[in-house]
Amino acid sequence: MRRKKAVKLEWEEAPQIKQDIVRLISTLEIPYIPLDRIFCYRSFGSSSRSYARIWSFPKIFQHALQIEPSYVIEVLAKYYDTLDRDRQLQVLIHELLHIPKNFSGSLLPHRNSQGKHLEKTARELFQEYKRRTE
Repeated sequence: MRRKKAVKLEWEEAPQIKQDIVRLISTLEIPYIPLDRIFCYRSFGSSSRSYARIWSFPKIFQHALQIEPSYVIEVLAKYYDTLDRDRQLQVLIHELLHIPKNFSGSLLPHRNSQGKHLEKTARELFQEYKRRTE
């Protein structure tokens, strides 16, 4: 049996993604997300099949290192870069919705306690974004 050759996982800062995040947060008026605590990266070589993901900085590390909560939004170039512009923005909104209003460093699940799925909220917010930017 032949093993698959391991692909090296690489990241690079993604200033265009950060600009998109800034524009989304500003346009949608999401005041609880401090922009200086959001970091954006594009990755290459991941075996994940997602378009993007968000990484949190756990409370224990925040406390131990005396660092404020932070989040990293990673777009997986292999899939994200093939999306049309509207779908890219919707994906970024989806990732932002994982951030709780108290900006604690934790992540919200895809389905909230009322059973509403995060993707539905992302679609609604994207429509609001489009309306405000036309």
